[in-house]
Amino acid sequence: MAINVAAPSSRGKRDLLSIMDLSSADLASIYDHAFHLKEAWAERRLSHVLRGATLAMIFEKASLRTRSTFEIGIYQLGGMAIDLSNLNIGMGTRESVADIARNLDRWCDIVMIRTFGQDRAETVARECKAPVINALTDQEHPCQALGDMMTLMSVTGSRDLTGFPLAYVGDGNNVCHSLICAAALLGMDMRVASPDTYSPNSTYVKWAQGQARRTGGKLTITSDPNEAVSGAKAVYTDIWASMGQEHEHTERARVFLPYQVNRRLMDAAAEGAFAMHDLPARRGEEITDEVIDGPTSIVLPQAEHRLHIQKGIMTWLAEMARITAYR
Repeated sequence: MAINVAAPSSRGKRDLLSIMDLSSADLASIYDHAFHLKEAWAERRLSHVLRGATLAMIFEKASLRTRSTFEIGIYQLGGMAIDLSNLNIGMGTRESVADIARNLDRWCDIVMIRTFGQDRAETVARECKAPVINALTDQEHPCQALGDMMTLMSVTGSRDLTGFPLAYVGDGNNVCHSLICAAALLGMDMRVASPDTYSPNSTYVKWAQGQARRTGGKLTITSDPNEAVSGAKAVYTDIWASMGQEHEHTERARVFLPYQVNRRLMDAAAEGAFAMHDLPARRGEEITDEVIDGPTSIVLPQAEHRLHIQKGIMTWLAEMARITAYR
């Protein structure tokens, strides 16, 4: 076997379960990999650094972008993916989470899980020697947030986002948790506007505030969307009722109506502010067609950068775990 990735760290196997697992130096390394692979992709060069590697993809939640970008990404790195829906493996019912993880560890080089509780992802990571990637839980969505920051780096032409004012308007959910933590590591000026009873979890807020003090960033939590977007160079929103919360849709639609990202709200942001959404979107609810399809929308670049960041994450984890390409 030949090592085709950068010289491995001595830190051993790493997982990506939470942005809080990462340091600013880790982010820089992930983005080094991701931007290098994006350049290769643009030139139609495949970087087979993980030739022969196998990615297990566990899906307990539906997916378009996560499924597509991980499967395409591992293929472009020279490996292959196996798609494990809960219909087939019965995680926690047909077979325990730990037993599934122990089996996958015997066959696969990397494991990706998209599930409900964070505890499931943590159990898989604990039982696997292979690196494990959180591809969404009810608590966090680290891959999305890392891809979003890469999108901002790309559209602004700078990997330095220090002081960049980003407003998030809506539910203080898993995406919001990962965004505020990533923004803190990057020294950004992050603002979150949510109804008081839907604010982000205090654990993430406290961690992000601590990191922001170290990096020179800032985190503001408010219930006023106009305060959050004032002077912001990007305005981000997400669906009001996430997967598993559909029964709350009617009540959430009523509570969140003042937080809709529409032309009026975008006019309160900086001139030319980017509009962001992680998709899927409920058009006419959290965001209007005029904004999501408008000239400053970077929603599709966000979707594209999911491919680049997934490859960056996989190669970074492979480097840490000393995963090598097959001869």
